[in-house]
Amino acid sequence: MTDRIEEFKTLLKQAKFVTFLTGAGVSVPSGIPDYRSKNGLYKRKNYNFPPEYMLSHDNLVEHPDIFHDFVVHNMYFPNAKPNIIHQKMAEISNEKGAIVTQNVDKLHTKAGAKNVVEFHGNLYDNIHCLTCGKKFGYKDYLQDFRHHEDNGIIRPGTTVLYGENIDPNNFQNAALMVQNADLLVVVGTSFKVYPFAGLLEYSAPKAKLVVINKEDLNLDSSILAISDDATNVFSQI
Repeated sequence: MTDRIEEFKTLLKQAKFVTFLTGAGVSVPSGIPDYRSKNGLYKRKNYNFPPEYMLSHDNLVEHPDIFHDFVVHNMYFPNAKPNIIHQKMAEISNEKGAIVTQNVDKLHTKAGAKNVVEFHGNLYDNIHCLTCGKKFGYKDYLQDFRHHEDNGIIRPGTTVLYGENIDPNNFQNAALMVQNADLLVVVGTSFKVYPFAGLLEYSAPKAKLVVINKEDLNLDSSILAISDDATNVFSQI
């Protein structure tokens, strides 16, 4: 494994533009649970509905109380701090690259990264009433999902829910960042959620690919697969 990490370090040094593609596993060391691992959010059994429905637009509209309870207790971690992975990615991407993330926790931005595409939006920006559009802070949303002036439902941020489309600007910017890269680094994602998982289709023919994940993703095109804890890998960068 040490040899592979050394190879990764060499690739980073040689690269002209590095694009990181990140998922929930990047934020687990910061105390935020992931979704699909054996201890992930989607493996728990104490939900009213299947987890994909819990995080859907339909649930937001049809059962706003259940949606709010789920999101508040499982998705918001405002006191979480960026970890070594976020910090190293910020340092590298600010110098020569970008980060495209599925995560909605804003930790890449908190770590100081300037070139971040939040593919699925985030939980903290543009929290608003679906009826009148009034904006709220996340602390207000944590307390109540109703805008009592018009009885409207408050929506948590720009996060893309199941049943909704990706913001076209986010998709375009993400595809561009992948296209520009001569080194792509996939970290902490099962790579099962589309259209995010399809972003590699936009990669340049000669771009090199590194996959850092505890579980093997079986990406045939991967030039370097590191089946290790990402904190261990990035602490050596």
